[in-house]
Amino acid sequence: MNEILIYGRHLAGPFLEVLDLLGTFVFALSGAAAGVKSKLDLFGLMVLAFATGNAGGITRDLLIGAVPPAAIRDWRYLGVCLLAGLVMFWWYPHIDVHRRPVLLFDGVGLALFAVTGTQKALAAGLNPVMAALMGMLTGIGGGMLRDVLVNETPTVLRADLYAVAALAAGLAVVTGHFLHFPSFASMIVGALLCFWLRVMAIFRGWHLPIPGTSARQA
Repeated sequence: MNEILIYGRHLAGPFLEVLDLLGTFVFALSGAAAGVKSKLDLFGLMVLAFATGNAGGITRDLLIGAVPPAAIRDWRYLGVCLLAGLVMFWWYPHIDVHRRPVLLFDGVGLALFAVTGTQKALAAGLNPVMAALMGMLTGIGGGMLRDVLVNETPTVLRADLYAVAALAAGLAVVTGHFLHFPSFASMIVGALLCFWLRVMAIFRGWHLPIPGTSARQA
């Protein structure tokens, strides 16, 4: 497939497209899992999978001027979301949607979207600080919409490392860009950093300070 262009710049080659589609699939799995947990029917499951898998990417593309967004222009984004929804619909008895594996799906999607969002923003000509913030927005957008649609407090607003992990991934990509490292290497490092922070938050309870905790501990 040809590379995506905007203002004459290359936004997405094959490697970036693969990471973007993989992130969409994994995030769609987490959205479908939330739908199973909320007892949605098949149609509701598919809607939630698509919304979760593509909200962050659509927001990113609109903000950087890559229109129509990839999720609307390319049928593969819809396809991987429908596949994720069907996987969760048929195999949900073997997947505990209330346990940590689903959070790990979300962490993988967060990591992949944070680095691809940052890289696309850099390619579109955004300054590095805003590119890192755009990567964070790409990562947290789908999870926020998913949680709102199932009437839960968005994960990004809770006291664990979510947006911070996505921002760390974006900063890793930006740092690699400044140092002229290969973009794929910077994205891999950023994704691993983000996922590691999420794993520590899930399994070790790492989180940002909560108002009043210091006083209670004292």
